[in-house]
Amino acid sequence: MHPLYLDDLNRACAGLGDVSGLSGRRVLITGVTGMIGACLADLLTLLNEKHGLGMALYGVSRRPEAFAARFPGVTLVAADLNGAPEALPEADMAVHAASNAHPAAFAADPVGTMLCNLRGTLTLLERLRKAGHGRLLFISTGEIYGDNPAVTDGFSETDFGRVDPMNPRACYPESKRAAETLCASYAAQYGVDAVVARLSYVYGPTLSDANTRADAQFLRNALAGQDIVMKSDGAQVRTYTYVTEAVAGLVTILLRGKTGEAYNVASRLGTVSIRGYAEALARAAGVRVRFELPSERERKSFSAVGRAVQKGDKLEALGWRSAVSPEEGLRHTLEIKRAQAGRELKP
Repeated sequence: MHPLYLDDLNRACAGLGDVSGLSGRRVLITGVTGMIGACLADLLTLLNEKHGLGMALYGVSRRPEAFAARFPGVTLVAADLNGAPEALPEADMAVHAASNAHPAAFAADPVGTMLCNLRGTLTLLERLRKAGHGRLLFISTGEIYGDNPAVTDGFSETDFGRVDPMNPRACYPESKRAAETLCASYAAQYGVDAVVARLSYVYGPTLSDANTRADAQFLRNALAGQDIVMKSDGAQVRTYTYVTEAVAGLVTILLRGKTGEAYNVASRLGTVSIRGYAEALARAAGVRVRFELPSERERKSFSAVGRAVQKGDKLEALGWRSAVSPEEGLRHTLEIKRAQAGRELKP
């Protein structure tokens, strides 16, 4: 583990306060090899070591043997939530972080994107209902807010906007919306303890090389020492949250979130235009930003939302704080990813 990444995890741990609610718990993470799941597994492993919590950590992957060395503190489980859920171990806390989460995946597999969010969430809720105990944290997205120009100061958890359900790109936000409603419905009808985290745009060193979001492509350009290529004017405004702070927010919700409610995970420091984000990364990497026209296929994968800013007040009321600016987070991401690339190039 890179020392800078470890420092970021330690800083996130220090801001969590009392974590005794995790003591002796069996915690299951789906999507453990993804950007969010991997960092959450790292944070929980570190908390286990620092506080002697005695947690049993389980990570669900369809190819666990390929990632065994990456997660020494986690028992990896071969399972597919759309296939044989009986393979899942019993858990006191489950975090459903498995999902397609980038434009190429939405375009190539909109049905699979929806099924993972819908069927996967239903599978976990049913297991908790039958067990009669346990908490589910469903990882949702700020994309569920859709487009609402009337909201000018940021979306709170009670705001909503427009999503076109007949656009296949809507497979992601619409299935996340429906899965949130499943969580609220199971809580109301069956008393299942389910909570929801609505992530803003999360960035950081656990970002997959296969991710096709614009910011992921910016990072690949920067790591290669190439100019950052933008396929739009970059005027869209987003809330960006560094990954270690985002997963600290997830742990805060897991410990202190109210059953049946949703919480934005959004940094106060992270509101910036896509162009501003690219320029901050370019400064850190010593490259330039240049503009190109997108292809028709690329254009179809773009989000139509002009302003996707989220308010984190509700989560902050539970004790969570953000302290990493995009400038600092991008510097750390570059340094850690460069070190990882150097290790991979060694014979």
